[in-house]
Parts: sequence; C-alpha cells; structure tokens
Amino acid sequence: MTETFTLTLSCAQRPGIVHAVSSFLFEQNCDIAEHQQFDDTQNGAFFLRTSFVAAGALDVERLTAEFRSVADKFGMSFNFNGCSEPRVVVMVSKMGHCLNDLIFRWRAGNLGGELVAVVSNHETLRPMAEAAGLPFIHIPVTAATKPQAEAQLLELVDQYNADLVVLARYMQVLSDDACRKLHGRAINIHHSFLPGFKGAKPYHQAFDRGVKQVGATAHYVTPDLDEGPIIEQQVIRIDHSYDPARLATVGQDAEALALSRAVRWHCENRILLHGHRTVIFS
Repeated sequence: MTETFTLTLSCAQRPGIVHAVSSFLFEQNCDIAEHQQFDDTQNGAFFLRTSFVAAGALDVERLTAEFRSVADKFGMSFNFNGCSEPRVVVMVSKMGHCLNDLIFRWRAGNLGGELVAVVSNHETLRPMAEAAGLPFIHIPVTAATKPQAEAQLLELVDQYNADLVVLARYMQVLSDDACRKLHGRAINIHHSFLPGFKGAKPYHQAFDRGVKQVGATAHYVTPDLDEGPIIEQQVIRIDHSYDPARLATVGQDAEALALSRAVRWHCENRILLHGHRTVIFS
C-alpha cells in the first residue's frame, strides 16, 4: 500500500534546487505525484511543494534527518509531512454558519483535516457541535477572566493534540502571547469591510454607504489584529436591492467559502508563509 507524503521548502534562488530534491526522493525510492514551484524573482526567493508516494514504509523523522545535508547546502527551510490528516480545533461564539460549513465538508471528506473539538465562549452552538459528534467545551470569557480563559484554551489545544486552530467567527481578540504561541497554525475569518466598517452592524453600515461588493478574508492570526498574512478572499457582487439582512446572508456565504478553502489548503500543506505574505499552491 502506497502512502503520500509532502515536502515544502523555501530558500534563496539558486540553480540545482529541483535536481537536488528529485535526486533525494529517487534515492529514497519515492515517486513524485505532484510538483509545484514558484520563483519570486523580485525578492530572489524560491518556494516548492512536492507530494510523493513510497512503496515501502517511510518515517518523517528519518526523512527530515537525511534531507538535512541537502537543506544546509541550499539554506532551505523545509518540512516533511505524512499522510495523516491534521487535527483541527474550531473556536466559535454565537454565529454558526462557518462551523456548520466546516462540519459539512469534514463529514463529506473534503476538508483536508479532522475536526476534533469545538470551543466557545457561549453555549449557543453546543447542539450543532454535539449533533456532529464533536466535544463542545464552554469557556466563558469576561474582562476579568480573559487570561485564565486563554490559558485554558491553550491547554485544550495541547490536550487534543491540535495542529490547527480555526477561529470561525470567534468574537474575542486573542492576546499577543497567544498569537505568538499559535503562530502559523491559527486561521481567522472576517468580513472584508474591515477596516472600512468597524464595530457593530457592519452590514448596516455597508448598506448605508451603498456598497457594490460583499467579501470575506481568511488570514493567519497575528498580534496585529486582522492584519495577518492573507490566505484567501472571496468577493460577491451585489446591487442596490440588497437590504442589510440580505447583505449579511451573502456575507456569511463568502465567509464560509473563504474559511473552508483556507483550512483545506493549510491542511494539505499548500501554504508557505513568507513574512507578511503567503505563497499558496492551490
């Protein structure tokens, strides 16, 4: 039985990188199934994603150790990933459209990751989570208890051995410390009206301004609120006939689609972080 593995890497542009990678995989008796690369000529950077199959047993730790000499030669940052699906913890508040979409795609087998728990600062979405067979953990958050609640959240991430945390309209701001601890493995979704329409009732604000596009942005979580590296954006054209309620419905559709794509691409190791930007082999 063959298993599929993935290698992702980035380094400075230099001749011989692809040859070195393919030669290494050939020596490991591996067959390349998918290969994508991007040469950032403006910044002199190189990015690569290669998935490969092995007829025999392969160990990611052994591959990592044996590839080290190749990586050191080219100054690569790299990761090997096995065939197991990443474990995903979803955080929500009261709005369930994103959670519902993630559950549907997970059950259909096309999310790319395994949902393992739902965490919320409200009880509202417990029935949805438990109907899907997912543990639901209620962690109330107030100004006074926020540090303790956040510590409990991070403990749950470790307890469930989560590879990814998804903020599916979780209406709490994570501290700088939590953002740093979850660097590169926490994804957030927000409506693209930010920062134009901040605060309460953004769709009412958008209606008052007569917007002609509704959108959403999925991005990695960083200490800079809603300014993390962008993964995916979804935009839907609308017109003057859309009232605030209809705007919100269309916006929720955009949020669910952008978030699910971001989660799937992350789980399939298709995203490489590069400073404030992302390289995505979709």
